[in-house]
Amino acid sequence: MHLTDTHRQVREMARQFADDVVRPAAEALDRDERFPSEIYEQMGELGLFGIGVPEDHGGPGFDTLCYAVVMEELSRGYASVADQCGLVELISTLLVRHGTDTQRQTWLQPVMAATKKAAYCITEPEAGTDVSGIRTTAEKTDDGWILNGGKIWIHNAPVADVGFVLARTDKDAGRRGMSIFIVDLHADGVERGPKEHKMGQRASQVGALNFTDVRLSSDALLGEEGRGFHMMMSVLDKGRVGIAALAVGIGQAGLEAALDYAQQRKQFGVHIAEFQGVQWMLADMAKDIEAARLLVHSAATAIDEGRDATMACSMAKCFAGDMAVTRTADAVQVFGGSGYIRGFEVERLYRDAKITQIYEGTNQIQRMIIARELMKNGARA
Repeated sequence: MHLTDTHRQVREMARQFADDVVRPAAEALDRDERFPSEIYEQMGELGLFGIGVPEDHGGPGFDTLCYAVVMEELSRGYASVADQCGLVELISTLLVRHGTDTQRQTWLQPVMAATKKAAYCITEPEAGTDVSGIRTTAEKTDDGWILNGGKIWIHNAPVADVGFVLARTDKDAGRRGMSIFIVDLHADGVERGPKEHKMGQRASQVGALNFTDVRLSSDALLGEEGRGFHMMMSVLDKGRVGIAALAVGIGQAGLEAALDYAQQRKQFGVHIAEFQGVQWMLADMAKDIEAARLLVHSAATAIDEGRDATMACSMAKCFAGDMAVTRTADAVQVFGGSGYIRGFEVERLYRDAKITQIYEGTNQIQRMIIARELMKNGARA
């Protein structure tokens, strides 16, 4: 896809930030599982959060392709940092599309500036891939709502100030009976579970949230009552482009590390880059990363042009996630025994890659979506 001068300028800014600030901190962040507030504050100052927020709402007003470019570059530095960028993008998109003036004024700028931390609260023990299984409820009262239930695996749950919570407001209406609420996570009745210790992307804080008779004012409702499921789903295409771009960034970092190592490491008196077996691994890494990148850019462009992007986004997310796992495994192989040791970047990249096949819809679900779109629209492009 064609990148404009603006895309290239933003990419260069994000790349420089990743190289200068993010990548040097990645090993320690992974080891300590620390939430890097200072990095996010710098990103807020640079305008790297809320990339698609229109200028009249205080954002840069960039397109989805620009968002994908930023996600890839940040992920080259460390995927957990890119993951935070993706989370803010989804939250800010919901606020721009569905928030009232008061809700936007209250939350949009603080979330984009990283002075307030947000959580996107959907998943429950019985509702992962199948969102229709949600049991969290919000019961209407004379002056607002009462929220009860619980969420698991929620990004930022241990540290967030505000949650965008999907809850049932009509138990008998199925998907049409869900609504989104903006919840102060410091309110009475909100309880946080412990921070989970993850395989990869360990600086992304994940945990549970439990709600017991949490009182919400009437203006906590985001958008229309009963439209919460559709609102959450409406941002999934963009979310999948973001995760696909993040996966490309992981793969690219792996290729750069493997190529550099292969040109330095000697065996049998020559650099291992001279061996055909190693060359083929590097070539396969490069071609699959570029193929994934082009799928991401194609899907982002489809969104920007207002076309039906569902299949393109699922293809990009599925291919890029599988690519990241396979090709970071190749990067570990190029490093040999060193690649299996903590402290070497490729070991972390391999762990970071796995979640890209799982979150924002598993790659098995992406294949189901692709097949469904084929059955509906046929095989021709």
